[in-house]
Amino acid sequence: MRLSLSLQPVLACPCPQAYKLGRLQGRNSRGPPASAPRGDLMFLLDSSASVSHYEFSRVREFVGQLVAPLPLDTGALRASLVHVGSRPYTEFSFGQHSSGKAAQDAVLASAQRMGDTHTGLALAYAKEQLFAEAAGARPGVPKVLVWVTDGGSSDPVGPPMQELKDLGVTVFIVSTGRGNFLELSAAASAPAEKHLHFVDVDDLHIILQELRGSILDAMRPQQLHATEITSSGFRLAWPPLLTADAGYYVLELVPSAQPGAARRQQLPGNATDWTWAGLDPDTDYDAALVPESNVHLLRPQHLRVRTRPGEAGPRVGGPESGAAPVPTQPVALPAPEEAGPERIVISHARPRSLRVSWAPALGAAAALGYHVQFGPLEGGAAQRVEVPAGRNCTTLQGLAPGTAYLVTVTAAFRSGRESALSAKACTPDGPRPRPRPVPRAPTLGAASREP
Repeated sequence: MRLSLSLQPVLACPCPQAYKLGRLQGRNSRGPPASAPRGDLMFLLDSSASVSHYEFSRVREFVGQLVAPLPLDTGALRASLVHVGSRPYTEFSFGQHSSGKAAQDAVLASAQRMGDTHTGLALAYAKEQLFAEAAGARPGVPKVLVWVTDGGSSDPVGPPMQELKDLGVTVFIVSTGRGNFLELSAAASAPAEKHLHFVDVDDLHIILQELRGSILDAMRPQQLHATEITSSGFRLAWPPLLTADAGYYVLELVPSAQPGAARRQQLPGNATDWTWAGLDPDTDYDAALVPESNVHLLRPQHLRVRTRPGEAGPRVGGPESGAAPVPTQPVALPAPEEAGPERIVISHARPRSLRVSWAPALGAAAALGYHVQFGPLEGGAAQRVEVPAGRNCTTLQGLAPGTAYLVTVTAAFRSGRESALSAKACTPDGPRPRPRPVPRAPTLGAASREP
């Protein structure tokens, strides 16, 4: 399991860490030189009152540094900035700035909007006013959303975010505060380890180059992408890489949990899309596009896509068939007492241990217990501790000194639901070992005194 930075700053940490993705480089790698990025890039900035003025200034500086080196051009790569508040506010729209420096100046000059954190409303606004073709969006170009948030929202985020991803928008999320790890992982594009970053507001510079590189990769024309995602299928599209007389494509689709159940389709070299149907709902699929040609050396492209949750079909034996209707089961709504962890506190930090506590604590009537998962932020094996219901603390042992950890507390309810909250913790440096005294060789004088 790969872990990144924290959702909730709970401890001043002297050892900020961040993982970095390796990139294919070198003259021997297959494929043509990287083409110029093209598409529409939108920054969604949490500008509500839940963010302090200091945090907003640091995030604003980070977004400015992120956009400054980008090769913006009104005809190729365009950028926009939208604020999240009580109402969405467009700081600048696509095509308004024709250089990264101009966009950076506009970002740094923007003011915090304050108000409520209506992220869902801002996402719906982005779809209708910026990303939809009916609103003037350019068809056939990559679309990327970078959402910088403190982790919370006053309205639902999942449905409007899924609608954007169904349009083919690639979603990157940078969380600088508290938040639900599972919900943010679902909101980001798959795989989450590439599109989701958790980092303290003072450590944003750690992910600057990596995130910018990932954004540019997502906006290059040869990028394989998915659109029209439903519960039973999706459409894959890609720019022309071959011609009808210069080769062919092999498409492969594999359920992530069933590597042996692969489906393959061969397409002519002038094909630019294919629709997969008959898939399982709410399932991750790994898609691969393999260009085969004796003229061009093109490396395969890979993409992970998750189908939408299934919808209830028609009832079997309904009134039309004359059979007795099948009795329906009432929908189980979450019980009011099913409140997951809302606050995590890290205390008693030692070089090799620390204490984790959370609130509220649920009794055995509502919860089966808690899972506490922890692992180093820079990568490595994660460990898990089980805590029974009714308790709200545990001590994590066997840690490494001077190391940052991501700690996730998950409440498991009797209804089958789970709710999680994550926080960063850091162990202090251990005492340095004292140097061992070097024994001195006996002197000649001492030897002469022996009888």
